[in-house]
Amino acid sequence: MIYTENLTKKFNEFVAVNNVNLDVPAGQVLVLLGPNGAGKTTTVRMLDSILVPTEGRAVVAGYDVVKDAEAVRSRVGVLTEHHGLYGRMNGDEYLEFFGELYGLPRPVYLERIDQLLKQVGMDFARSQRLGEYSKGMRQKLSLVRSMLHDPPVLLLDEPTSAMDPESARMVRDAIKDLRSGDRTILLCTHNLQEAEELADQVAIIWHGQIIANGPLQEMKAGLLGPVEYEARVVHHLDGWEGRLSKGVFLTGRGEDWLRFKIEEPRETTPRLLRKLLRDRLDVISFREVPHTLEQAYLKAVSQVQKEQESDQERKEDQELEVDHA
Repeated sequence: MIYTENLTKKFNEFVAVNNVNLDVPAGQVLVLLGPNGAGKTTTVRMLDSILVPTEGRAVVAGYDVVKDAEAVRSRVGVLTEHHGLYGRMNGDEYLEFFGELYGLPRPVYLERIDQLLKQVGMDFARSQRLGEYSKGMRQKLSLVRSMLHDPPVLLLDEPTSAMDPESARMVRDAIKDLRSGDRTILLCTHNLQEAEELADQVAIIWHGQIIANGPLQEMKAGLLGPVEYEARVVHHLDGWEGRLSKGVFLTGRGEDWLRFKIEEPRETTPRLLRKLLRDRLDVISFREVPHTLEQAYLKAVSQVQKEQESDQERKEDQELEVDHA
């Protein structure tokens, strides 16, 4: 549903997006994660055929974003960070206006308006003026507007930016309700909690380049290695020096806890638990300590920064060699 190959956008000498490669199938949510200015919005504007790529190509819902721009625009729903509602209209007037702009027959868009407002919990506000809406209500109405023509691709740019927690929760719940097996969603954000909650795939973009990309759990495992397991016990562990079986590694300890990395958990974890009990440790709990997306994000950024520093050092060494020669 979304495919890019070396997608690049330059503004004069400034490279905003550099060789971005994405492949998102139907029914998936891809979160494009990165700080402000990383290239997220520029990528979205190329995918919805607003900006023309400088290099590379992109295909959305089966159509080339340059050659088939009109077809692409008719098949995407776009939610921008600044949605520009008309404050004097009420909810029904606003959505009917856009139903006309989309070229939908009146019975079709009226039915869609009813269905979508109920789906996102906004049916109660349809006669209320938009100027009286809260931030969360405005964003949910903008989501409904972007869905009126039933697009197979949704492009959501910072959908909860600058919102209070309650409004942000309303919008995230609405996005979950709009997921379906035949609709693909690309969501741009710098909110790590939001990304972890909504994503099937994550692509981390840094200074216009994708530095990590893949299914959420696989990406975390690839960057951070196996998850850890923590055992909590009743009494102090000062004297415990138990031998660990093959494939078990002690990574941390405290007065009443031990933390392990375990290879092949299905086979090794039962043996480890039996050993702890044989060593007369009264185990209260034994649980997986999952990796977080924040840890993976920081690891990916750290790796890139180290590579950039190494490249800079090599460049400076080469320049010194030339000067000496």
